Amino acid sequence: MPSLLERLGVELPIVQAGMGGGCAGHELAAAVSEAGGLGTVGIVPPRLMAAEIEAARALTGRPIAVNLLLPFTTRRHREAAQEADAVVTFWGRPDRPGAAAWIHQAGSVAEARLAHEAGADGVIVQGVEAGGHVRGETPAMELLERVRAALPDGFPIWLAGGIAEPADVRAGLDGGAEACVLGTRFLASDECRAHREYKRRLIAGAETLLTELFGLGWPAPHRVLPNEATRRWCVRRPRGPAAIRTFNRLTGPLASRMPARAQDFLSRAQRSSVPLLGPQMALEDRGENLIEAGPLYAGETVARIADVRAAAELVGLLTPP
Repeated sequence: MPSLLERLGVELPIVQAGMGGGCAGHELAAAVSEAGGLGTVGIVPPRLMAAEIEAARALTGRPIAVNLLLPFTTRRHREAAQEADAVVTFWGRPDRPGAAAWIHQAGSVAEARLAHEAGADGVIVQGVEAGGHVRGETPAMELLERVRAALPDGFPIWLAGGIAEPADVRAGLDGGAEACVLGTRFLASDECRAHREYKRRLIAGAETLLTELFGLGWPAPHRVLPNEATRRWCVRRPRGPAAIRTFNRLTGPLASRMPARAQDFLSRAQRSSVPLLGPQMALEDRGENLIEAGPLYAGETVARIADVRAAAELVGLLTPP
């Protein structure tokens, strides 16, 4: 039986994570796919998502994926996502989003089982080492072994978390993963839309912390680089002060449903000294204040990333012999 990558028409076992909010746009996704991997457009408002997929199609004839964060996914998102070759869902009860190939990212054996039972074409198992929003609580290789034992032989499993070098990819493939999913390494790419200072701090960084500080609107754990906000609020408790975390949980449902214009206003007003800290990240064309007052999402692999490269070059370098 052909692998999921073969069914999609993907040549190499390298998948770029769908970093949302405009970070992973069509330029990055198309560059990864054109190089033989699978590029992913991150979630943005539905009209923008449709435009990003169309723009990626103009740059490559190879498969393109799109990422949907289920707490923020609408009917229009699902409709737009059907123009992609694969849809990756994350953070919610597994539910097929449409007719496209469907992969669900899971942080536990139980969630991987739910995805399989719901008819997913494959799962991504995310280890606790991962950057951004972290579903996993177990090291990636350990979770991979557990999920492999729990699901039927041959069911496609992709691995995320702790991957930055060819040896990491080789270890994942040897451990039974069909492909490896990388976010932090592709964050440090020319085509990624992250702010240049964000990229500079990423390649200079040596440590991260798992926190819930930047949870206004989405009270979920996330791994980030240190900045003024984390140094101010997370010295005693890396996860953030209990009062802030409680406020984030109580207001999350309301804040996440704010109009995009209101969310943009709040992100531009965000300051490290004021404990109203949302999940928006600093991009190349906006959000300079978020370098110190917003989340600098990054995985534990930052200590092993020392440069910014073209995405196509990264695909080639990461692919093991």
